[in-house]
Amino acid sequence: MAQIVVIGAGMGAMAASARLAIAGHTVTVFEREQTYGGGVQRFERDGFGFDTGPGLLPLPAVYRDLFIKTGKQPLEDCVELVQVDPAVRHLFADGTTVDVPNASRAGTVDAIEAALGGGGGERWAQFLNRAREAWDRTRRPLLEEPLWEDWRVLGERDPYPAVRKSGLLRKRPPTFAEAMRHELADPRLIALVESSVLAYGLDPRTAPASAAVLPYMEQAFGTWYVRGGIRELARAVYERCLQRRVRFEFGAEVVGIVEKDGRAAGVELADGSVHEAAHVVAGTQAQGLTGHPLQDDDRDAVLDTERVRPGRFTVLLALSGAREAGAAHRTVVHTPDRKAELGALSGEFGPGAQPTVTVLRPDDPALRPDDGHESVVLTAVAHRTPEDFADRMITAAERAVPALRERTLWHEVRTHGPVPHPALAAAEARFLYPSNTTRLPGLHLVGGWSHPGGGLPHAGMSGALVAGRIVEGPDFRGSQ
Repeated sequence: MAQIVVIGAGMGAMAASARLAIAGHTVTVFEREQTYGGGVQRFERDGFGFDTGPGLLPLPAVYRDLFIKTGKQPLEDCVELVQVDPAVRHLFADGTTVDVPNASRAGTVDAIEAALGGGGGERWAQFLNRAREAWDRTRRPLLEEPLWEDWRVLGERDPYPAVRKSGLLRKRPPTFAEAMRHELADPRLIALVESSVLAYGLDPRTAPASAAVLPYMEQAFGTWYVRGGIRELARAVYERCLQRRVRFEFGAEVVGIVEKDGRAAGVELADGSVHEAAHVVAGTQAQGLTGHPLQDDDRDAVLDTERVRPGRFTVLLALSGAREAGAAHRTVVHTPDRKAELGALSGEFGPGAQPTVTVLRPDDPALRPDDGHESVVLTAVAHRTPEDFADRMITAAERAVPALRERTLWHEVRTHGPVPHPALAAAEARFLYPSNTTRLPGLHLVGGWSHPGGGLPHAGMSGALVAGRIVEGPDFRGSQ
């Protein structure tokens, strides 16, 4: 069996490490920070705890599969998974509230119709049917299989069967915003479905209609919380790696890929040491670690197209007072000015404009000093933010959390760089990611900036795809 070096200890990198180790390989992970988890981190202060990255887990089957394939203990023996219900509460500017039940199609249809009326529930049901078609057509190539060699095929035709207006001829497929405007009609229903797209920093006006798979995944497979916070999932994956004898070196920065006979042969660290390996798995953007392009020239031309990628802005709130009865775990507070918010995805928020804010209020004793306090996390996405952006977010969140400002003991602000979104079909392949294999034999890419893109499930799948290619070779055709 082979020596394998992994760069970075993010979720995708650790998922690959555990799978490679169970296959008999000797795996060493070099992580420049002092801990594991990548973007899945926790902040603690004064007895309060906060997830500073993802706060919820969609599609837990990916991590269930990881734990089944790498040991005797299933995922549920290592972390406590809790199904969130309602999955999300939507608060609109006109005062309308919609509680979306978890993984219940009929329940969601009824809730939307009761809140919005006018046939909104039926329009949602029809949208979900079309989104399911797009999911069925793209699930394998965009989540469970290595990126196709003829990847351009995935960009030629939008798999979402958008309804066309009678007599309207289009020279191109509709964008997500165009399709939703025609099919859903009600601005509140459009905002509801677009919130799943905005959460990844995607602009509905430029994203392909196939982005419908994002709200579909949540509706079909449910929304889950890990008791103690999502950081507990990272801990469980890390411990599974240790059980499989993966070795971690923290505070070890990789500065270069060692090449020999035209293939990756190890890594060089900042301290000058060299570590040889038969394969190198890069859980970071590895272009700067080599002296040549990682993909073929044609592919680079598509991937290097400059596209604005908004970042994630997070406010951590320590509150006095108990969480009130009936509070939702997750609330999306929609902006009263949708046009201003969409414009800010590529520019700046104008004076007084409020973003759409996601409010996470986990009812979890592990994240608060006692039952007389509460920890709350606010998130929003934007390209450039004004100095008072955190205050604007808190103002929006007051609609979801009673007496928010009066209860606030202190708050912390976290800004994150561009957030990778899941790979999407259509749009001339602009929303795909680099293949997990590269032009340099022996160098593999894992994590949110490689196929199949961002998000916890997709990071886990990237680990499965990389491990499959190394263990089974070029004949590997995807996860089963």
